[in-house]
Amino acid sequence: MTKLMRLKEVMEMTGLSRSYVYQLMAEGDFPQSVSLGARAVAWVESEVQDWILERIAQRDGGVETQAAN
Repeated sequence: MTKLMRLKEVMEMTGLSRSYVYQLMAEGDFPQSVSLGARAVAWVESEVQDWILERIAQRDGGVETQAAN
């Protein structure tokens, strides 16, 4: 089952600010949000987790990994 996360959860999980999440999205360097309605968006939890794992892999030697879902 796919879990969706609201911005507050994304910020807590990544340690990023609201503005930086949106900046990275605009640059294509962060998972895109999913529209839930006129004024609500969320992120796919597994995509955010994969993004975090990629940052760790880059830190540990520049190798990108794909996490198993």
